[in-house]
Amino acid sequence: MGARHKARKRALDILFEADQRSQPLDTVLANRVARGEGPANAYTSALVAGVIEHQDEIDALIEEHAVDWSLERMPAVDRSLLRLATFELRWSDEVAPAVAIDEAVELAKELSTDDSPTFVNGVLGRIAAP
Repeated sequence: MGARHKARKRALDILFEADQRSQPLDTVLANRVARGEGPANAYTSALVAGVIEHQDEIDALIEEHAVDWSLERMPAVDRSLLRLATFELRWSDEVAPAVAIDEAVELAKELSTDDSPTFVNGVLGRIAAP
C-alpha cells in the first residue's frame, strides 16, 4: 500500500467520523489534533483542508452527478469517498484524474458495499468528464 493510498484512507477516516457524528469537519480535525491523532502526513492534511474549503461545491457536484441518489441516501463511506475524490478531481493538481478515481474505487471495494465500487466509479466518471 503506497503512501498516498494511506493518506487517502486517513483522510477518509476523518471525513467519515465527521459525517457519522454530524459534526463539522474542521471540528473533528481540531479534536483529533488536540488528542494527538491528527493527520499523519502533509497529503492527508491537504486533502482534509481541501474538502473543508470546497465542501459546499463538492456536495453540489456530487448531487448533480449522482443519478437518482441524494447525499443523504448514500452509504456514509460512499459519501465520504466521493467528497474526497471530488476534491482531488476538481481542485488538486497532485494526482491525475484516473488515479483519483481508481483510488476511490479501491477504497470502496475495501470499505463499503458490494455495489459501491461501481456507484463511486460512475459518479466520479461523470464529475471528471469534460
